[in-house]
Amino acid sequence: MNQLRALHWALALALLPLCAAAQAPTPEQQLNAAVELLRAGKSQSALNALEALTRREPNFRVAQLMHGELLAALSGEARPGLLSTAAADPRVAQLAEEARVRMVSEKAVPPPGSLPNAILQLADSYQRAIVVDLPRARLYLLQNTAGKLELLRHHYAAMGKNGARKQVSGDNRTPVGIYQITGWIGDDALPELYGSGALPLNYPNLWDRFMRRTGSGIWLHGVPRDTYSRAPRSSEGCVTMANDDLVVLQPHVRYGHTPVILTDELEWVSAEKTRADRDALLARVEAWRAAWASRDTDAYLAFYGADFSAQGMSRASFAAHKKRVNAAKKFIEIDLRDVSLFRYPGTQEPILMVEFTMDYRSDNYKVSSRKQQFWKQAANGDWLIFREENS
Repeated sequence: MNQLRALHWALALALLPLCAAAQAPTPEQQLNAAVELLRAGKSQSALNALEALTRREPNFRVAQLMHGELLAALSGEARPGLLSTAAADPRVAQLAEEARVRMVSEKAVPPPGSLPNAILQLADSYQRAIVVDLPRARLYLLQNTAGKLELLRHHYAAMGKNGARKQVSGDNRTPVGIYQITGWIGDDALPELYGSGALPLNYPNLWDRFMRRTGSGIWLHGVPRDTYSRAPRSSEGCVTMANDDLVVLQPHVRYGHTPVILTDELEWVSAEKTRADRDALLARVEAWRAAWASRDTDAYLAFYGADFSAQGMSRASFAAHKKRVNAAKKFIEIDLRDVSLFRYPGTQEPILMVEFTMDYRSDNYKVSSRKQQFWKQAANGDWLIFREENS
């Protein structure tokens, strides 16, 4: 299969001058094709592919390094350690790390029909979602069609120089969590460091603030034009990508309506497994809604854990407030819509985040609000709410 794939790419590269620009492989695809040719034992073809790539993208430094290494090997020159991450020159070590990450690219393609473990359900209002696998330096763009997720494209994307799980301002780490893109900052408004532009994220989000995390200015952005991409760990906490990839990604984004999941524990799971977990959680949320709507306040409060808090209220004060309010109601109607379900990444214990728009109506009050609930399992296995926010 690898040999057939290599021959396919070799043919594509040979025909590249004859193809329309829109049909040409991306530089990353050309690099992957060269790696496949090497794995198939076709060293000269791989060298030709790398030469074509370096002519096309002279600032693609990993391609330049691999081309030089292969050229030296074919000429009989021994250069031990050039592609080692322990190379004396830190710039070479960074390129070697990028090469290592890229050379496992076949593992970056999820099995057909599989889904990212962080997403159990996306509301229809979320037409697309972005998932970034931070340790594997991979960004995935997903299309949501009537609740069915489909992988549209994926590409290399780097993170902070000190890795993932940002905690405080200045730690040079990329946060792990679920975010929204707040807008677009164009090339002309930014220094050259950011390349073609930037997509700011809403870090710190509600969960980050609850966890007392600090910092700001976490963006998805491009790279300076004197390089094609940056090392896997190289930013002050942002996610960086080739300018070409950023330009392709940006039109797919709806500001405030494209979840961005930054994770260091991504797994691709079967649709069957996702469906079972989703249905169990939806049933739990529906039971919570029904208890509230029926004014069975004791049953409703049983869904809240002992450590629950909400916007300045402890569980005790929240319970007293709800008992007082519900007792005065003649009826309560509650509808939930635009429901999304996530496994929240980067937590010490499994946390589920439920996000929805709630339409509330009673005999004397009516309101629509956007809510986030955070659920965790009690000792008996029941999922209970321990945090609730208006987002």
